[in-house]
Amino acid sequence: MKTFSKLLIVAVAFVSFSMTASAQKFGYINSQELISQLPEVKEANANIETLKTQLQKKGQDMITALQTKYGKLEADRDNYSPKQLEAEAIKLKGEEQKIGEFEQTSSQRIMSKSEELLKPIQERINVAIKQVAEENGYTYIFDASLGIVLYADPGTDVTALVKAKL
Repeated sequence: MKTFSKLLIVAVAFVSFSMTASAQKFGYINSQELISQLPEVKEANANIETLKTQLQKKGQDMITALQTKYGKLEADRDNYSPKQLEAEAIKLKGEEQKIGEFEQTSSQRIMSKSEELLKPIQERINVAIKQVAEENGYTYIFDASLGIVLYADPGTDVTALVKAKL
């Protein structure tokens, strides 16, 4: 009798699990494909690239100016006393440090600008994915562009639905 009740409990649990598993609906999206097609992303990337180019030009101008100063100091070396040469070398080393700091802050500015421009777009995509999932009864939506999905039925691709939401 105890064996029968244990078997019955296992059978009920198995049936319940099977019904729950079959009720779940899965889908996937290719976020890289979707993102590459959005005009807002292309515009944001163009703005980021413009900022990057401006900062690189300014950095290159700073380097060129420093190289010119080093060349001038080297050419006029005989016109300076050892103390003056040392003082000028210290000034130039300070300028080198400023260039290094500029490069670091430039990288930070580019990252900040990228986040500022792309974060709202990513949030819109996430909202659209959530809406598609809720409207179409999906329990899970995976991102195929991340290489997580090993196999997916093409009929479960919801990229077009999300794109339509955007």
